[in-house]
Amino acid sequence: MGTQNSRLDALGLPSAAGWLSGWLKHSFLAVQDYSFLAARSLTSWLGGPRYFTDALEQMDIVGVGSLAIVLLTGLFIGGIMVLQTGSQFARFGQTALTGDAVALALVRELGPTITGLLVAGRCASGMASELGSMLVTEQVDAMRAMGTDPVRKLVVPRVLATVAMLPLLVVLADFVGLTGGFLVSTFSLRLDPVQFWRRALDALEFADLMQGFTKSLIFGFILSTVGCYQGLSVTGGTEGVGRATTRAVVVSSVTILVSDLFLTRLALFFAGKGF
Repeated sequence: MGTQNSRLDALGLPSAAGWLSGWLKHSFLAVQDYSFLAARSLTSWLGGPRYFTDALEQMDIVGVGSLAIVLLTGLFIGGIMVLQTGSQFARFGQTALTGDAVALALVRELGPTITGLLVAGRCASGMASELGSMLVTEQVDAMRAMGTDPVRKLVVPRVLATVAMLPLLVVLADFVGLTGGFLVSTFSLRLDPVQFWRRALDALEFADLMQGFTKSLIFGFILSTVGCYQGLSVTGGTEGVGRATTRAVVVSSVTILVSDLFLTRLALFFAGKGF
């Protein structure tokens, strides 16, 4: 093995151990830099200056800009959930439980997660592209030269806007999803509309609502900070902007799904429903 590695080094090719070591170092440094940026985006909220106009503009981009795709997706997800669960409940003559299953699935899991992934694909990539272009064209350096902190000016308004808007988008997605489930259950399963809504609302507890709300806050923070970090870490000119945009979507989406597992486990534990 040592002789093989020596031959690879002589040919100028990295060995497996060397490649793995370099990848681990790069990954560790990337996580460290991201953690520093995420921490600064939190602590910068406490001091001035505060760029409220930039934050409102980002709220419009993140919230209003993502509204159509979130509502459309939520409507069809609710309908799909009714078709899938209703077909199974019908085998046991329990189609009335469809409202319970759809409400719990949307509020606890599907609403926050799907909305987070949609906003990550639309906004995290946009943040990475915009900040990466500013970095490549040296606008960020000019900002530093004028005494403006790029984190306060560029990162904090985007993080604040996303954290504020994502819970509202999740609430709308949950409501539209229940509406889509109600329509499909009424015209396909012939369920009583009053019964569907009563069972859907009675199935929800305060812990379920808090679980969805907490997830939406954390997902908003993750996707915004990942998008900003990837944009401010661009190297290699305009080609690097494209790579950063792709990484922003991939990393934020995977991080949302991974964190969702631990958040769900933690929420069920505190609600007394864990095992």
